[in-house]
Amino acid sequence: MTERWSSGDAYEAYVGRWSRLVAREFVAWVGAAAGARWLDVGCGTGALTATVLGAADPALVVGVDASPAYVEDARRRLEHPGVRFEVADAAALEHHGAFDVAVSGLVLNFLPDPAVAVRAMGRAVAGDGVVAAYVWDYAGRMELMRHFWDAAVAVDEAARPLDEGVRFPLCDPAKLSELWRGAALQAVETTAIDVPTVFVDFDDYWSPFLGGQGPAPGYVASLTEARRDALRDEVRRSLPTAADGSIPLIARAWAVLLRADPTS
Repeated sequence: MTERWSSGDAYEAYVGRWSRLVAREFVAWVGAAAGARWLDVGCGTGALTATVLGAADPALVVGVDASPAYVEDARRRLEHPGVRFEVADAAALEHHGAFDVAVSGLVLNFLPDPAVAVRAMGRAVAGDGVVAAYVWDYAGRMELMRHFWDAAVAVDEAARPLDEGVRFPLCDPAKLSELWRGAALQAVETTAIDVPTVFVDFDDYWSPFLGGQGPAPGYVASLTEARRDALRDEVRRSLPTAADGSIPLIARAWAVLLRADPTS
């Protein structure tokens, strides 16, 4: 199975629109002062960057991502003199001490060594700067994906190791705290951020899984038409559907925050 991260529009339809809801709560929780300099690591299509710009009154926001296609998409979506986007490896950030806040949304699980990236984020902030991130609660209440993978395993046991809830044990407040403390950071806090993900109908839910962006859509793309139809029918059967055909779900993200130790 191949995971692709190249189409901004497909990503937005899949999880970008829900990430933006989490981003608003996350930025408020971080609580940085107006005029701060922000670094968004793994900025993707710019969902978190745009939220920082709109809600935190920053002096500057720099978004970096390893995908040139996503960086180009973010530049297209968000043109602002206080924002710039760069292609960069999260593990090799060159902005030492240049920021007051370094954040990352929904990226840590997909990095080869998240601990290295967190340490790089810590070096990117000055003094008592903030280092924070959020990830989906894949094994729990990220319900749009939980329903999908439970259905996938029900029709194909071979799907079990592909389940993000299995693959990404980091998506847990205790594991996130451990990761942050291992990066020589202090004053660790974690919180759950729950946002509603209400789909107007089954097509609104299912169509993004056909876009090929990320693990679950990548799995769908690997199936034969018959197996894809069987999975679709099992997912449809399992979803809670209201009388008007809408599908009300919850998306939970786990967030972690701490302040850089200026002596590290």
